[in-house]
Amino acid sequence: MSLATKHRPAAKKSRKRARRTPLATAALLSLGLLLTGGAYGAVDTLVANAAEDTVDVDMTSTQTIAEGEKLFNANCATCHGIDAVGTSEGPSLIGVGAAAVHFQVGTGRMPMQSNAPQAPAKPQQFDETQTLQLAAYVASLAPGPAIPEDQYLQADGDAAHGAELFRINCAMCHNVAAAGGALTEGKYAPELQTVEPAHIYEAMQTGPQNMPVFSDTNLSPQDKADIITAIRWMTENTNMVGGYNLGGVGPVAEGLFIWVFGIGASVGFAIWLTSRPN
Repeated sequence: MSLATKHRPAAKKSRKRARRTPLATAALLSLGLLLTGGAYGAVDTLVANAAEDTVDVDMTSTQTIAEGEKLFNANCATCHGIDAVGTSEGPSLIGVGAAAVHFQVGTGRMPMQSNAPQAPAKPQQFDETQTLQLAAYVASLAPGPAIPEDQYLQADGDAAHGAELFRINCAMCHNVAAAGGALTEGKYAPELQTVEPAHIYEAMQTGPQNMPVFSDTNLSPQDKADIITAIRWMTENTNMVGGYNLGGVGPVAEGLFIWVFGIGASVGFAIWLTSRPN
């Protein structure tokens, strides 16, 4: 038998080992699908956001109001009644204005999924164009707070003045760092750090759920803009408000940290010290 013949089986085994196993093929296929899907999702989100940023809807147009009425009758009239006059399941929307609709629908709080102490924020059911159409329809029923102008949403106001107003009017519920806080009976003040400026402004205008209404006689449009600027500043400088390295959740949580760990360590040290022999 020749030398080449002797080594042929070894070469065949080597080639067999080099082949990809079914698991490796499946892993590569899964990785490819994951990367492709992720890239598609990222591009789709960017396109959607760009489309929302460029939405231009004539809120006084008859066609816009008519489209909003169709959406309202199909999705909102069950609770709020035909012509938004209200039912036992939902309040009247006469006079709430476009700002209230834009806030409630734009944050996903409406339509509600179930009755609860408070409507939670969730993914939107309607896109920005449909939300504006709904807002236009409700605004056409009676005068009410309008969607804020862009000049008050740029977060370029007086942050110091806004922080002072926030501490006086908002911090007792939303936390000094705008991180949110618990209220009574299962209700809560949501965090404001990730909320869109338009929705913060509209919440101050309309007083959703447990929040009081801050009309322009209480807080001027520029005051509201300054508060938005302060919230944005706190969001970007999380270690500057509410302490360092504890998530910026405010003095209550940090006081609890000191009480548990600081005083606990002191008590432990005292016990250790007194247990030592003289």
